[in-house]
Amino acid sequence: MELPKTPDELSAQDLARCKQLLEDPAKWHSIPLLNHTPLHKLKDLGLVRFRGMVQDMMDPEIYLERYEIKSANGTTRLQEGKYRDCLRLAKEEQLDYNAESNVHGERRTLFVVSLPGQNAWAKEHEKECGPEMTTTPEGGVGVGIKRAFDEKEDMDIDSTDDVSSQKRQCKESPSTVSGAEKPTAVLGAEYLLNSPLPDRPSMACMIKVYEDFDKYTLNSLMDFVGFLSVDPALDAATLDVEAMQQMECLSELQAQNPSPFLIPRLHAFGVKSLAHANPLLDRSLLQPSVADVQADTVHKDLRMLLKLCLFEDDLAAEYLLSHLISTVYSRSEMQSIGKFALNLCNLPKDCLPKDYTRKLYEVLELLLPASHYLPMSLDTMNSAAFAPKKDYETNKLVSGLLQLAPHTHLVLDETHMQQGKLEANGVQAIQHLAHLINNQQLKCDFQYYQIDYNVDIPVLVLSEGRSMLPSDFVLPINADAKAVDMSEESMKAALHYLQPQRLQQFRSYLTLARTSEFSVSEELTETIQQYFVDMRKANVKSNADDLHGLLVLSRLLGISRGKVALDKETWHLATEYESKRRQRLQSLPKSSAQLRN
Repeated sequence: MELPKTPDELSAQDLARCKQLLEDPAKWHSIPLLNHTPLHKLKDLGLVRFRGMVQDMMDPEIYLERYEIKSANGTTRLQEGKYRDCLRLAKEEQLDYNAESNVHGERRTLFVVSLPGQNAWAKEHEKECGPEMTTTPEGGVGVGIKRAFDEKEDMDIDSTDDVSSQKRQCKESPSTVSGAEKPTAVLGAEYLLNSPLPDRPSMACMIKVYEDFDKYTLNSLMDFVGFLSVDPALDAATLDVEAMQQMECLSELQAQNPSPFLIPRLHAFGVKSLAHANPLLDRSLLQPSVADVQADTVHKDLRMLLKLCLFEDDLAAEYLLSHLISTVYSRSEMQSIGKFALNLCNLPKDCLPKDYTRKLYEVLELLLPASHYLPMSLDTMNSAAFAPKKDYETNKLVSGLLQLAPHTHLVLDETHMQQGKLEANGVQAIQHLAHLINNQQLKCDFQYYQIDYNVDIPVLVLSEGRSMLPSDFVLPINADAKAVDMSEESMKAALHYLQPQRLQQFRSYLTLARTSEFSVSEELTETIQQYFVDMRKANVKSNADDLHGLLVLSRLLGISRGKVALDKETWHLATEYESKRRQRLQSLPKSSAQLRN
């Protein structure tokens, strides 16, 4: 049995059987990936897939799942409407709105953007491993735009939703009002695409789903399979002047119905949640299997690389490596357990004019599938949108810099902060960052109220003194004087060290480590409890947060060395590292400020 190539073929087949076919990675891989395939190589209503982050979730839509059509000679027929935007009406046919055989269904539209902050190597690897599309299919999108307008003048577009109850019918050609020019669009492409990172624009796709609506959450990473829909009549700009003048909410109409050649539609029947964004470990890309990663060996090599980039500071390399494999693995009402926000401070001043922080990030982005570098300049803090905000004129959630997919590493460069005044937007930006770091939650502004959405965004802060932002671990760099003088040469050596085979090992290792299972035995739990009692006796200021930090650090130290359970050796190593870190903290100036949310 083959996968259906059109909605009609899917209607004639068993949906459950088709979903079962998609469990085969070879079948999933055979479907063209819209992220990297030009539209002119695809066919309207053809089978495609799209991978990305759910950026917005639109209002429910009521559509005709099955409907009765009357012809001019009085005969009737039933037509399936699922997995389509357009009602299928031939010339001289019309829809019988009152037919008892009509069946209405509900579907939801997800606004999905390609992975924000996806690094170049991951994007290129994903593209190379996708199925090749060397020729344009007969009737492809690129050659059929004008023909589609001509042939579909008689086609209705069903776009009803339960909020606006608007129905858009495109029976007439786009310019039927005599002597009138079509109004220009009021919304630009940048607004419609709604990329969280404007300097790294994402591709967007409107995904229509038909079941399990509760499984979709904002900011989750998904892979969808379904039928492409790029009928030109889906564009609100194709409405004639008279029709547009009757619309009271033109901005919303255009935002919810953009050009399908800018933002294609996809009617999904197959969906996968993605546990990570690393294409090297994605079975659906059908690549050669990754060689077994010897965690202990790779850990030593990667630690050596990070030590080279951190002025020969071995402790800093251990903490940075722990940060790179950290994840929120559990949540309680008060805590996001597993987060490892790290502040590397006391950076040598001599290296900052040499753009050291940017060069360090360039090494990290070669290792991580998705990341973003944010220099915290006064202009950026005062002007950039950090949190998503609802635009009620267009009924659209306008994205912000912090709306990122899980495990997208955020590197905040505080060394770019200069003297000046933080305006209202800048103060809010600091508050949003602090809330993200403390709680691993992102506040979305709905103007009349705010909603917190859970996220998993590891945050690394680079600063001269102690950061004004909160963090789980503050670690002053203990730089070797010779390493500071040789910092530029060290960075070049680090890049030279990252040969393709070694890079693949490091990239796979970091993802495998982050997704590893890890446990703590009951016997060791008792040892840890006794340690906490002794710690409180030695220092009355010690609290549960200190114990939590030790547990998180020991877990990551164990995982990084390939262990699946905590042992005494790893626990003692964590306590030793924390003792060294606290000793360094005592040398920081007392005036160093830290913002607490």
